[in-house]
Amino acid sequence: MTSSPTSQPARKRVLVANDDGIFSPGIKVLALAIARIADVLVVAPDVEQSGVGHGITFRRPLRFKHTAAAGFGDIPAYRVDGTPADCVVLGSNLLGRPDMVVSGINLGANMGDDLTHSGTVAAAIEGVSLGVPSISLSQISNGGEYDFGPGAEYAAKLVEQVLRHGLPPRTFLNVNIPPVIKGARVTRLSDHRYEDTLVTRLDPEGREYHWVSGKPRAEYAGDTDFGAVEDGYVSVTPIRLELTARDLMDEVAGYLPQV
Repeated sequence: MTSSPTSQPARKRVLVANDDGIFSPGIKVLALAIARIADVLVVAPDVEQSGVGHGITFRRPLRFKHTAAAGFGDIPAYRVDGTPADCVVLGSNLLGRPDMVVSGINLGANMGDDLTHSGTVAAAIEGVSLGVPSISLSQISNGGEYDFGPGAEYAAKLVEQVLRHGLPPRTFLNVNIPPVIKGARVTRLSDHRYEDTLVTRLDPEGREYHWVSGKPRAEYAGDTDFGAVEDGYVSVTPIRLELTARDLMDEVAGYLPQV
């Protein structure tokens, strides 16, 4: 009597996005690393979209184009003339709902208050809004150079664990990778932000123009994302999309004017 072959479990589908654009080296190394454990689909902006936050394009049509020239080999890769969040929306609707969304690897950190304007993080947030477990990944350079290999290898291991264990609803993991990895820590968000300044100059015709600039300010405690990366550890911060200040509801209700 011949026994039937044991069926293999279906591979999970991972949608990989970013905000640096489809030709960024970070997303390529990440996608190739994850492709060893899951079926990967790449959907990324056609140009850099850093700092756009969680913007969604709804006042003009979007283009969704297969892009073999991006160099992902057998991995299907598409570019979108929109934001990182647009990429997750289009990818999930046109290619089928993924089992996970992974955004990155971003060129530069996304820690502390930077999360509020990060396009990398916004792609993960969009995944969470669709009910899909999500991770955002960013890396700090080593004197202007990036070696994405070790970070991508760690990311693939983390993706494998999240695919196995899942994440609670409305949560995602924000990951920051140091130039040289000593280990990994679970962290909280630091008070890392830029104190904005405005630089005003004149163009050749004497008209004013302005640069938004700023000096970084950070909290270095070892249990924070910034502190971990400074110590050479991958920072993994669980983020919950719960914006309601529940502890203030009763207080505000006590002085709320009535109509």
